[in-house]
Formats: sequence, structure tokens, C-alpha cells
Amino acid sequence: MPEHPPLRVLRLGHLDWPSCYQRQLELHTARRLGEIPDTLVLVEHEPVITLGRSGDEANLIVDRERLAELGVGWQEIERGGDITYHGPGQLVGYPILSLRERGLSVRELMHGLEETLIRTLREWEIQADRIPGLTGVWVADVKLAALGVAVRGGVSYHGLALNVATDLSFYDLIIPCGITGKQVGSIESVNGEAPSLDEVGQVLEREFREVFHYRGPEGDYQADLWE
Repeated sequence: MPEHPPLRVLRLGHLDWPSCYQRQLELHTARRLGEIPDTLVLVEHEPVITLGRSGDEANLIVDRERLAELGVGWQEIERGGDITYHGPGQLVGYPILSLRERGLSVRELMHGLEETLIRTLREWEIQADRIPGLTGVWVADVKLAALGVAVRGGVSYHGLALNVATDLSFYDLIIPCGITGKQVGSIESVNGEAPSLDEVGQVLEREFREVFHYRGPEGDYQADLWE
């Protein structure tokens, strides 16, 4: 795996899921064509529930009409995994990486994303870990972060979602990731308070660079847009 290539980080602030998805596709195409380096997108979404390609719509507990009443979007997408929620107070990361150039398998990518999240949470003295056989990052039986990626043309997209100060009541609309008997939490629910998304984004970027061996920041990303 090439050591310390450049990484572009885009902080898109608060952006609705469909607009961000179009941006992801543009970046994915540009990366496949070699027009940009590997890129990490950090963003916060409007309320939306997404269903992955292997998901079961039966894990949506309410009907679509109820979602519309609550102002929650619905998207069926091509990432791996089942059903999840995105919304305010959640940091979402989309790694647009050339796995071929880095010599990474999808399994190694997922493991690295989990490791990035585990290290990020240590910044706030949260000892998170993996659960064998399940994706994501957990504190005991409480899931703080979900993962689901897609790969096309050797380039990854979609990615991770870390609950920072998320309104967890939205998870009552679904069976998160199709897993029963587990809970969903956030930095706020574990610690009683939460840092800003910008603070978490800075730490996550630092740990992402360390885990995947990218060179240090080069000032090529947009400033904080969450204020």
C-alpha cells in the first residue's frame, strides 16, 4: 500500500442527502478518472432513512406516509447494510478512495473505518469496540456508529455515521440495521454532553489519516460550516 498519499477533506456542513449523494457521485467519477486524490467528505444531513441493497423494508416500523408527516426522507441506495437513520447532530463521513491504488480490500476498508471511529471516541474517554459478526462501533450493546459502503470501479463511496448529539427518538421508526435486542446511542447519551460536530470532525480526520496512512492536512478543505 503506497505510504502517505494526499487526502482531500471536504467539510460540506449541513446538506440534504440527495444533494450530497449527487456530490458523492461527481467525486466518485472524478476519482475513478484520476482527476482528484482520495477524498473524505464530512457532512451533516437533514432527517432521512436509508435502506441498503441487502436491507429489508420490513425493518421500517412506520409507513412512508408517517415518515412524510414527520419530515423524514426515504432513500433506497446501493451501499451495503440494512436500514439506518441520518439527521442533525450526526457526523457522516463518505470516503471516496481508490482501493485499487491503496491495495485495500473492502474488508480492510471497513475494519479501518471502525478503527478510525474507535480512536475518535477515545478523545471523549469513550471505550468503544467491535462486536464479532456485526458491523459498526459499540459501547457494550449500544451502537454509536453505523457503517455501509459501496465500491464501483475500484473506488469506494458511502461510508460511516457517528451519533454525536443525534435525536435518538428517530431510531424508534426503524429496526436499526435490522438488529434486534440492541440499542442506539450517541456521544451525548453516553457522556451526558456532546462536543460540536466540527470538533468531532477534526478528530475523525486526524485518526482517519493515521489509520489509512495519509499525509497530514494541507489546508485544502473548507472551514467549519456547522456554525
